[in-house]
Amino acid sequence: MKPEDKPDILSIARQTIRIEADTLMALADSLDDTGDFQACVEAVAASQGRLVLTGIGKSAIVAQKIVATLNSTGTPALFLHAADAIHGDIGMIRPYDLVLCISKSGETAEIRVLIPLVKNFGNPIIAMTANRQSTLARQSDYLLWTPVEQEADPNNLAPTSSTAAQMALGDALAVALLAYKGFSPGDFAKFHPGGALGKQLYLRVRDLYVLHDRPVVGPETPLNEVILEISSKRLGATAVLDDAGHLLGVITDGDLRRMLQRGGDFSGTTARDILSPAPRSIGPDALAVDALAMLRQYSITQLLVLENDAYLGMVHLHDLVREGLV
Repeated sequence: MKPEDKPDILSIARQTIRIEADTLMALADSLDDTGDFQACVEAVAASQGRLVLTGIGKSAIVAQKIVATLNSTGTPALFLHAADAIHGDIGMIRPYDLVLCISKSGETAEIRVLIPLVKNFGNPIIAMTANRQSTLARQSDYLLWTPVEQEADPNNLAPTSSTAAQMALGDALAVALLAYKGFSPGDFAKFHPGGALGKQLYLRVRDLYVLHDRPVVGPETPLNEVILEISSKRLGATAVLDDAGHLLGVITDGDLRRMLQRGGDFSGTTARDILSPAPRSIGPDALAVDALAMLRQYSITQLLVLENDAYLGMVHLHDLVREGLV
């Protein structure tokens, strides 16, 4: 191919994104056109069963993604491939389930076969289709219309704009259900206990500081013992407490470096001489993600953990890195 014959790749990419963006804007404006979206949300929220999503080809892939989003946001859902459904897997559909069929044309052969089978079971059908005159749309109890003027590819064939619309409408359904049912951040964390998103919502400082020995020295502790305490506890700092256990301050490895840079005779130096009063601190019940925000705000690597002014320990940046929050 000659250089002058090569397509303008960036222009094609921008045009693709713009076409899909226009499709999504039209979708947002069309929600009132059928009046079924709100009724569909209310029906799914009130159901004692699950939302079963089905489709063929690219629509089936979209359905699987929507199922994952629904399950993670508190709406029980499962995926049923339309081809498998008409060959025995329709037994997955239980009483009280709602069935959401996704098909751009609404005339896919497998979907047309599946519709009367589902209706015989007595399960409500939700249609997600671009064709409001299709068999699927006419036979459904609820219609989620995905208007698509053109696909993004030059031949207007490859599912691009249509699948973008399906995906977006599925997200809208999941988020609307989330809000309708009052799904809280705490609920979200229950479904994401092993991921960084979940940890942001449930992991607390008290889960982290207990993993370390508590570095502490007294105000009259000699400099060499201060250094040993900081090194042995491996947190880059130590708290300084008086005989009554009251916090006087903190000494960090940074404080030690600055002391050495000033020079002088350190033979009689004690913790009292080099401590920094009023150190940054956080409570044990604070979220770990809030501790991370403080570390970033003040450009430090550790926080003292205090409860009612009592020194409990330290949380270090490395703890947050280990938990995947950074």
